[in-house]
Amino acid sequence: MRTIEVVDYRPEWEKMFKEEEKEIRKILGKNCIAVYHIGSTSVRELPAKPIIDIMPVVKDISLVDAHNPEFQALGYDCRGEFGIPGRRFYAKGGDKRTHHIHIFEKSSQADIKRHLAVRDYLRSHPDTAREYGNLKKQLASLYPHDNDRYCDGKEAYMKELEQKALKWQKDQEASGTSVALGISLGLCLGTALGTALNNLGFWLPMGLCLGICFGLGFKRRPPESDQ
Repeated sequence: MRTIEVVDYRPEWEKMFKEEEKEIRKILGKNCIAVYHIGSTSVRELPAKPIIDIMPVVKDISLVDAHNPEFQALGYDCRGEFGIPGRRFYAKGGDKRTHHIHIFEKSSQADIKRHLAVRDYLRSHPDTAREYGNLKKQLASLYPHDNDRYCDGKEAYMKELEQKALKWQKDQEASGTSVALGISLGLCLGTALGTALNNLGFWLPMGLCLGICFGLGFKRRPPESDQ
C-alpha cells in the first residue's frame, strides 16, 4: 500500500533529476529533444511528495515503446498512455515511488506548455507555492493511504492554478517579444543616426537604451480589456 507523504523541499531532488536525465537521454538517443524537471520537486522551497517528475520531449512518440526493456532495466514500470493520449508514462519504485517519467512528442504542445507553465509560475510566485504546499500537507495528513482522494482534494485548486499559469506564461512571452522588438528598432535607429552624424560610438548605445525603454514601456501597457 502506498503512503502519501509530503515533505519539505530537499536539495538532492535536483541531483536525482540530473542523474536520471543522463540515463533517459542515453535510452532515447537522437529522438530526444529535451528533458525537463517538472512537478513540485522542481520548485525550490515547495513541499512535495518525494517523487521526481521528469518530462522528456521527443520527435516521434511512436519510437518510444521499443525502449521499454531499457526503461524496465532501470527499474521502471511501463504504463503506456495511462490516461493521457499521446503520453508515455513510466513509474519507478513500486509502492515506494521515487520517479515518474512523462514522455510527450513535440507536437503535444498543450501538454508540454501546461507542465512548464505551472512549474515556472510557482518558481516565480513564492506565496502561491507556499499556499499550494500547505494544501498538499493538509491533504496528505487527511488521506495518508488514499491517493485518489488526495488528488481529488487538490483538483479544483490545480485547475485554477493551471489557468493562471498559462495566462502568466502568455504574458511573459508577449513581454519578451516587445522588448526584443524595441531592441531591434533601437539598434536600427542608433545605426542610422550614428552613420548620418558620423558618431556610432554615441548613437548606437543610445539607440539600444531607447529601444529597451520602449520595449519595457510597451509591455507594461495593460490590455484594452483591463482598462
